[in-house]
Amino acid sequence: MGIQGELRGPVGWRAAMEAALYGPGGFYVRPGGPGPAGHFRTSVHASPLYAGAVARLLCRVDEQLGRPEGLDLVDVGAGRGELLAGVLAALPEPVAARVRPYAVEKAERPQGLDPRIRWVAEPPAGAAGLLFANEWLDNVPLDVAQDGHYVLVAPDGTESLGPAVDAADRAWLERWWPGPGRAEIGRPRDEAWAAAVSALERGLAVAVDYAHTRGTRPAYGTLTGFREGREVAPVPDGSCDVTAHVALDSCAGPGAVLLTQREALAALGVSGARPPLALASADPAGYVRALAAAGEAAELTARGGLGDFGWLVQPVGVAAWPG
Repeated sequence: MGIQGELRGPVGWRAAMEAALYGPGGFYVRPGGPGPAGHFRTSVHASPLYAGAVARLLCRVDEQLGRPEGLDLVDVGAGRGELLAGVLAALPEPVAARVRPYAVEKAERPQGLDPRIRWVAEPPAGAAGLLFANEWLDNVPLDVAQDGHYVLVAPDGTESLGPAVDAADRAWLERWWPGPGRAEIGRPRDEAWAAAVSALERGLAVAVDYAHTRGTRPAYGTLTGFREGREVAPVPDGSCDVTAHVALDSCAGPGAVLLTQREALAALGVSGARPPLALASADPAGYVRALAAAGEAAELTARGGLGDFGWLVQPVGVAAWPG
């Protein structure tokens, strides 16, 4: 797969993740595979209610922008374009007719994708609309530190301690993940998110991910792997996803709002409440549909599950949301 050739001896986790995920034969760019949906379940795959909520958020942004002739929808880390396809299907036709959808992805464009979707390597500069990144930042490669030293890793996953962290990473750790022990240095995520947001001229930028904040940093870090729906050891050989939760508070820029997915989806009209029992006799088929939707909404908003995901909402030239 080319990964062994990319990594010659122990290297920092950032370089190992870059090779394992995005190098030749890497997990996310390997042609012909099932894509992320074949290995783990995201909110996008859990229910079309998620795409419907993003569509409603895009409509709110559209109103804030004064319903421009061109409304940009930028999906960063688009996978196989599932979210964009779902949002386009959920939008009212007058809005869908003005949307310019962009899939930002390193993998090749999948066959059969809606021709309206532009497949690009970077967010388009000067975009006006909604930039949405669902479970992207957790796959932005980062380094791992242990008691002030970089953790090195071999292609088989064996770790060792390396040199002392440099000044920039030490400053990040002192501000965002202080104290002894193991830590994941989120500075590359901060920079990646800032670069994505900078492409937005006006609108909202939203990052959704496994997350923690300064007061709840995990003592031993979160680095792990996923393959075929199961959590596995994070071996950087291209055979599995390698991921770590995101320090969303360090990514946040001026005016940003942090909330849980449960809070965000509630504000967008997604509720796991059961339909009234009276509907079962008045409209049995409608009751069954409403009951199924309630179950899907419950999964998206569940405590201890998808509902605990963090949403980082960054306004650019528009009012903060929710509000």
